[in-house]
Amino acid sequence: MLLKKPQLNPEQQQYQQLLKQNELKPNSILNALTAFISGGIVCMIGQFFIDFYAATFNMPLKEASEPATATMILIGALLTGLGWFDTLASFAGAGIAVPVTGFANSIVAAALEYKREGFVLGIGSKIFSLAGSVITYGVVTAFFVGLLYSIFK
Repeated sequence: MLLKKPQLNPEQQQYQQLLKQNELKPNSILNALTAFISGGIVCMIGQFFIDFYAATFNMPLKEASEPATATMILIGALLTGLGWFDTLASFAGAGIAVPVTGFANSIVAAALEYKREGFVLGIGSKIFSLAGSVITYGVVTAFFVGLLYSIFK
């Protein structure tokens, strides 16, 4: 049995039309360009840290990417903790949410939001409220890709 959509009275219909007429349309091209440039800048910063760790500690590039990733996570977490990440994200859009920095932001933001409820019931239980689904998806996907790889190798 399908539920019928409730009928709007004339005033509500007029209000809905007024909302549609005055709705701000996002500039998709500008948003995409801003995200592309800001994401590129974030990736350039990450590449700088890879090159820095490789040169400073005489590491191969593959090994230098691990401390560089940890540094990018630290930067994302610090920016969130200081309240600057949201300001950057409002300008940069999706570009700043490059997976590592966005992941750090989602964890730290949840921890800050629930810190008043205590370490266990607040931070401990809510810290992965958004990031937990990402971790689960990544683990399950990695399992199936590994399984398929071992079967068809």
